[in-house]
Amino acid sequence: MKTYILITGASRGIGAAIAASFDPATTKVVALSSKDGDLNDPAVPARLWAKALEALDGRIDVLINNAGVFEENPISRSDDAWLASWNRTMQINLTASADLCRRAVLHWQENGASGRIVNIASRAAHRGDSPAHWHYAASKAGMVAMTKTIARAYAREGIYAFAICPGFTMTGMAEEYLESRGGDKLLADIPLGKVADPEEVAVMAKFCALDAPPSMTGAVLDVNGASYVR
Repeated sequence: MKTYILITGASRGIGAAIAASFDPATTKVVALSSKDGDLNDPAVPARLWAKALEALDGRIDVLINNAGVFEENPISRSDDAWLASWNRTMQINLTASADLCRRAVLHWQENGASGRIVNIASRAAHRGDSPAHWHYAASKAGMVAMTKTIARAYAREGIYAFAICPGFTMTGMAEEYLESRGGDKLLADIPLGKVADPEEVAVMAKFCALDAPPSMTGAVLDVNGASYVR
């Protein structure tokens, strides 16, 4: 029997690498992107879930939340602009992911089925981020806490949850950030000497989705070249 998988934020970078990592002989993947719906709209997660269920014959075994935004929001902005940016990041990075996690858990409970959630967070969840990215760090810390809560609450039902916290990863977004912040200095902070490739994160996501033992539920996995060792 194939494993049916829903991935968000899969048009490029980490999400695209995760989608490409699955063997079509043993899995069926619905890879969604912003073209399928803007997660800043609170009504979109429900529509995406329904669309995926229809494409996957009414069954989803694995949810991988990868969609997210990383946008500057300096505190010098006007009150309204700062709050709007905060709310947008929280809606896309955390609330939409929570909505999909909720639907996944309810789906598995209603069907008496086991399932897995893999949330792509960030090292910012542990160490914070730049002064212009309070919202991003907070959203990713929330994602980690949510993952642990799901793991604790539903492990006995065969519902498992994992979080992956990449550091800088060689995607378009990271390349722009490295250039704007002085890439050489940032790379010097990574003992490995390089940022991660999307395929390295994909290896971990695939493992959590298919092969991680149940006793690993609630695990938070770092992929950052030892730039943040706890």
